[in-house]
Amino acid sequence: MSDPIDGWYILELMGHRRLAGRVTEKTIAGAGFLRIDVPAEEPGASVATQFYPPSAVYCMTPTTEATAREVARGCQPAPVHPWEMRPALPAGSMPNEQPPWEAT
Repeated sequence: MSDPIDGWYILELMGHRRLAGRVTEKTIAGAGFLRIDVPAEEPGASVATQFYPPSAVYCMTPTTEATAREVARGCQPAPVHPWEMRPALPAGSMPNEQPPWEAT
């Protein structure tokens, strides 16, 4: 049995993504995942937390916290991009604001 992963890493993922941060192992719905917490500039905060199956990882490089934080500055993921969000509409502008399952 190997020791669980818990440390600072640079992850290279399939799809040419590169992330750096604190990596730990997690079990979700009975399957093993790697959790990466990408650090923010302010201590103790993170920009994002993401989970990846080990099969998505091309390379894991153990590193120091200082190095991981430096690399993370240049590769911070954005969970949602502005173009993925619908613009807010003023109340009453939709023809049927009531969800269809609540219609009478």
